[in-house]
Amino acid sequence: MPGSARRASGCTLLILVALAVGGPSIRARAATFDDPALRLRTTSLPNGLTVLTLVDHSTPVVSLQMWVKVGSRDETRYTGLAHLFEHMMFKGSRNVGPEEHARILESRGGRVNAFTSNDETVYHEDVTPENLRLAIELEAERVANLDISEATLASEREVVLEERRLRTEDNPEGRLFEALLATTFTAHPYRWPVIGWRSDVEAVDVEASRRFFKTYYSPNNIVLVVVGDFDEAEALRDIERAFGDLEPAAEIPRNPTQEPAQNGERRSVVRFDVRSPTVAAAWHAPKAGHPDGPALDVAGQILSSGRSSRLYRRLVYQEQQALSAQGGYWELKDAGLFFAFASVRPGASTDRVEALLFEEVENLRSHEVSAEELAKAKKQLEVDLVSGLATTHALANRFGNDFVTFGRVRSIEEQLAALSAVTAADVQRVAQQYLGREQRTVVRLLPLTDDGAGPPGKAKGGKGAKGRKSSQGAPPAARADASRSPE
Repeated sequence: MPGSARRASGCTLLILVALAVGGPSIRARAATFDDPALRLRTTSLPNGLTVLTLVDHSTPVVSLQMWVKVGSRDETRYTGLAHLFEHMMFKGSRNVGPEEHARILESRGGRVNAFTSNDETVYHEDVTPENLRLAIELEAERVANLDISEATLASEREVVLEERRLRTEDNPEGRLFEALLATTFTAHPYRWPVIGWRSDVEAVDVEASRRFFKTYYSPNNIVLVVVGDFDEAEALRDIERAFGDLEPAAEIPRNPTQEPAQNGERRSVVRFDVRSPTVAAAWHAPKAGHPDGPALDVAGQILSSGRSSRLYRRLVYQEQQALSAQGGYWELKDAGLFFAFASVRPGASTDRVEALLFEEVENLRSHEVSAEELAKAKKQLEVDLVSGLATTHALANRFGNDFVTFGRVRSIEEQLAALSAVTAADVQRVAQQYLGREQRTVVRLLPLTDDGAGPPGKAKGGKGAKGRKSSQGAPPAARADASRSPE
């Protein structure tokens, strides 16, 4: 894709620079620029397809994204189907051959890819304006006429199984995160991996695949987002012509299972051929859009985001017991997690690393954070928020994610106001409410042979009182399981 696809708008660059050097609050500066979301147009076709459009002629690029409201949480009999279809969508349709969708657009300078998450599947193309109609027609073609045959299913099944082997089964981080989710969630579909369990991917048949696709890849379950340099009226006519004859689904079922409250610490051990252990912890947190989300974002930033965070400073720099430490707040449509990881330095004690990790969590619960820590964390989150305005692709992603999650697109002003309102007392309150000992799940990744650290249940520290959105900040392993390249 031409370099302009990643070029930030002048206004956004000025705001980012201003944030870096300090000065007035970003909320005050936000009043001086036009939030693109305020110019977003929403169109609904008679068959239920939703189209979000924003015209921006500042760069000669258009981002087309198709957000299908189906993720791993919508799977019932066979796990991994949502992710499997992300692959099959590139394997050809009635009028387009295997891999031709991506090849046609990439040969014209476009960028094409897709990802699957727990809550949705997203297909995205960044193209030059003259290729937008072609991209729209290609998307509609594979929704209407996808090849769901025994041969295609068998081929992509093997691709997915190999991906699972590389990213999860032969990957210690993947194994650890898979175990952490499966232990933290006991009932909700978030407990199984986006890529699915191996036995389900091996067993799913063509009939089940066709039923799944017909149900969830229906126009009334799809949101199209178009952002960039294009003629809006022309694009809407193209979309209506390409998608307008698709039949909506009579019913789009959703899994009704709710996760019950956790009333006691859970522990698990994963054995793997690693040289040093890793300790991972997770706490249940609120779902996307909860009022406590901004305070949990700030708490995650202070505790475990980056090398200046409390966990990294304490475990890596000061005590020199860990090689790395990270974490944060991860929000999803139905639930959320607050998580933390620490990789044990060779020769150090796993028990000691775990105790130090929970000491820092307890410090966050017991004492208010300093004014300096609070201001720094909020500014870092503000930069992340404003960077979502920098490219057509980022804007389309912001609009699509907000719309499928909340049914609307939140303004920057609204999000900045919520962040600005977070106080030190709020950070302590959410830490006390959500990060207690009885609400946590701990998983240790240990070498195949005993590391001499003692039984995992003997770890000390982190006494908690009895007793949710990190800007889509999913742990790395979650993102790895949920993405692919069609190339």
